[in-house]
Amino acid sequence: MFDLIVIGAGPGGYEAAAHAGSLGKSVAVVEKAELGGTCLNVGCIPAKTFLRSSRLFRECREAAAFGIILDAPRFDLQSLVVRKDNVVGTLKRGVSTLLRNTGVEVLHGTGRLVGRNAVEVAGERHEAANILIASGSRPAVPPIPGIDGERVLDSTSVFELKEVPERIAIIGGGYIGLEFASFFHEIGTQVAVYEALPRIASGCDGDIGDELLKILRRSGIEFHLSCSVLGIEGATLRYQDSGGAPESGSATYILNATGRTPIVGDLGLEEAGVDVSARGIRVDSQGRTNVPNIWACGDVTGRHMLAHVAVREGIVAVNSMFGRPDRMRYDAIPAVIYSHPEVSMVGKTEEQLKAAGIEYRKAVVPMALAGRFLVEHVRETGVVKVLAGAAHGEILGVHAIGDLSSEFIVAAGAMIEAEMTLEQAGEVIFPHPTVAEALHAAILKAQ
Repeated sequence: MFDLIVIGAGPGGYEAAAHAGSLGKSVAVVEKAELGGTCLNVGCIPAKTFLRSSRLFRECREAAAFGIILDAPRFDLQSLVVRKDNVVGTLKRGVSTLLRNTGVEVLHGTGRLVGRNAVEVAGERHEAANILIASGSRPAVPPIPGIDGERVLDSTSVFELKEVPERIAIIGGGYIGLEFASFFHEIGTQVAVYEALPRIASGCDGDIGDELLKILRRSGIEFHLSCSVLGIEGATLRYQDSGGAPESGSATYILNATGRTPIVGDLGLEEAGVDVSARGIRVDSQGRTNVPNIWACGDVTGRHMLAHVAVREGIVAVNSMFGRPDRMRYDAIPAVIYSHPEVSMVGKTEEQLKAAGIEYRKAVVPMALAGRFLVEHVRETGVVKVLAGAAHGEILGVHAIGDLSSEFIVAAGAMIEAEMTLEQAGEVIFPHPTVAEALHAAILKAQ
């Protein structure tokens, strides 16, 4: 009998399993596909590998501004796929080594609950004192006629493209759609984004989302907001525009980027009595479900579909099940949209503060206040926005748009987590020259 069986070897699952193994517990992790889950194999790592190449391709076209003269560069998608596979392979071997070094047994196959303390894998029953569900998520499939057509891609199959498409239509203006919009635009594809809401990046601070839309439109990406996709016929997308008029657009491919949905089916959850719906498994701040000894973490809970959140939730669950006091805190979770330019955020948005009736002060400064930002970019713009309590100056939220902002947003998260005031944060010494100095400037301005 194991101390813990984890169903799913994505970031939340394998990190939780390894953590439990490092505590001296007997652990098994069940995986029906590849170690590393969606994030490593067909999600964030492949996407960021693609985006690194598209950014480099753009930089080659801008090289003359840096004193470098290049002949016309050519983008080779097939070579990029080879590099992506090499990156994924290296990281996957790292996951395997981590599990082996912490004594975790890998069970290959589909895991299904067959009781409060048992999991069936490939016809074999395995018992455990605790079971952690970390089955992750899959691309959402909206009820659009023709969404299963041959010319329709999702965030998994898009990595199988062999040639650069002439034109792509992207359904969804969230982080998945925006990242792929940036990638395809930078490699020379004509891009059109179709979003049902009146704005893109709906989870972002409003000012930052509006600025991102302006920048992306100015770069040449086409946006259709407040529109409803009616159907797909071959490579033609039919939609209703913001005024209610029927329209259509054609593309080489259509990308479904409408988000992800928790994988909760065929796990035996209902039979075990676990409180679950299409929106995910309900858990408390320690990762407990309503059934003793059954826990859940990551995308399957439907809370925050971010790899780093899944990792922390898994570790909290392991600590809690083995008597180590811990809990999840969701007030200072950093998030990044790896579009061009990047969008980074942590804490409350201005809209959330207004809705909660919290009085606040804010400061917005251009990223170009930091000399390093000017050194690194050509004709780029960006801002950093800091929100703080009106009375005491406690930092409540930090939002930024501009490349390299992802590298300093964790510092802002630490400030929020530590409940630092503007005065305290203003005393922190930032290295020069760094893009992070723009954050420091915003903190000082908000005092």
